[in-house]
This record gives sequence, structure tokens and C-alpha cells, in this order.
Amino acid sequence: MRNTNQLIHQLKQQLNTLERDALNHDQQLPSQQKKMLQDIERFNSQLFIQQGAQLTPCIQQLKKDIVQLEKQLSLKLDIKIIELSCQRIQDRFTALRRALVTTNINVKTAEQKRANNRARYAKKQQQQHADSGFAWIANNVMKNSHQIYQELNKHLNWATTFEQKIAEMETKLANCHSADKITIQNEILSLHRRLGKCRQAISYIEDRIQMFERPNRNTNR
Repeated sequence: MRNTNQLIHQLKQQLNTLERDALNHDQQLPSQQKKMLQDIERFNSQLFIQQGAQLTPCIQQLKKDIVQLEKQLSLKLDIKIIELSCQRIQDRFTALRRALVTTNINVKTAEQKRANNRARYAKKQQQQHADSGFAWIANNVMKNSHQIYQELNKHLNWATTFEQKIAEMETKLANCHSADKITIQNEILSLHRRLGKCRQAISYIEDRIQMFERPNRNTNR
């Protein structure tokens, strides 16, 4: 009886120390690190059901383990069951202590993963720029928002001009001599092609504007 009481006492002392360390760890966590690790699984699921940077929730799970062990001891269950419970508690103690000193490593790993994802995304966007036929826009005017909107307004004005010319030519086509119809029709067709290309450029620039402004929105949150 004395040995079992001593065992529980030692486990509770260890837990009290870990609880102070976990509370201190969580209180000192920068908000950026909390956000960085919010979806990261910190443990094997057989040890703790816990994700994110904060470790205090693990303490509650350990408290339940010790309470369960106390019940097993009071009921004098088979020694193998007791040993398994003790081993599980010690494994969780070890995992939690390790987690307390590896948060910075987890953060750096998450940062590297995010940087790799950004690099892959940027490479994909560059390829899309090259394939779109509008890479010259990205190269010349995607330096700042002022240039982007200038280029958008320029293409919107061109589109309006083309639409007006098409309307004029269609009116002219309706009233021209039959000998001139083919020439006017070809001119209208050419204007429609230029208008279509202009609209594609407008869509392209609008997509780039959304990409340009998205980091700013995330920063302001």
C-alpha cells in the first residue's frame, strides 16, 4: 500500500512540474507561432490527441491517466494492467517534455514548408504568365498597385474604343454597297479579334491584381 501511494505521489509531483512548464511555455508563445502551428499534429495519436502549439491541454489527459491508475491500484487489478498504465503515463511524460523543447524546431519546419509551398506557387504562376501570352504585362507593370491599375485602365479604354469602332463599322456595313461588304466584314472581324485579345488581357490583369493585393489583406488581419 505504501509503495502504491508513493508511486502516485511521485507521478503527481512530476505532473505538477510539467504543468508549470507547459503553462509557462504556452504563455510565452508568440501569436505568430501559435498561428503557424495551429494545424500541426505535435504527437503520435496514441500518446496525445492534440494539435497546435499549446501544450497545456495535454496536462488534462495526463491527470485522467493518473486517476485511472489510482482506480486500478485500488481495485488490485492484474499487475500487467498496472504496468501498462504506468508505461503509458511515462511515455506521455517523455513526449510532453520533448515537445516543450522542440516547439522552435516545429516552427522552423512549418516555416520551411510554407516557404517551399510559396516557391512552388510562384514558379507555377511564372509558368502561367509565360503560357498566357501576357508575360510582358507581368514583367513591365506588376511592380506596384499604381502601375497595375494604370495598365488595367488602359486596356479598359482600348476595349471601349474597339467596341465603338465595331458598332460604327456594323452601321457602315448595313448601309454600304455590296462591293464594299467583304472589306468591311474583314475589318469588323479584325476588330473583334483585337477586342477579344484585349478582354483576355483585362482578365489576366484583374487576376494579377487579386494576387498582388492578397498578401496585403493577410497582413492587415
